[in-house]
Amino acid sequence: MDLDTLSERLEKISVRYGERLGFERDPDWFLLKLQEEVGELTQAYLQHTGRARSKGATPGQIHETLQLEFADVLCQLLLFARQHDVDLSAAVERKWLVYED
Repeated sequence: MDLDTLSERLEKISVRYGERLGFERDPDWFLLKLQEEVGELTQAYLQHTGRARSKGATPGQIHETLQLEFADVLCQLLLFARQHDVDLSAAVERKWLVYED
């Protein structure tokens, strides 16, 4: 999946989300929403590793929630980067892939 194409699709969904719920997606919102999603990923991870209450969820449900929370974090990070005109593909090339053999 191409990050730029995914980012464009996510932006359309996010705009509709903000309009439907009646809030402005300002620069602060993107960072705060990312932080919220990281918190939810942390909670799902704690449940997955048995260090938080399962709240009645089965192991399969907990694993599914963990996967979906990873997706939320990734998508919100892509939206945050887009908001600040960050080319993540290029940044990953410069920051990580320069160390490939």
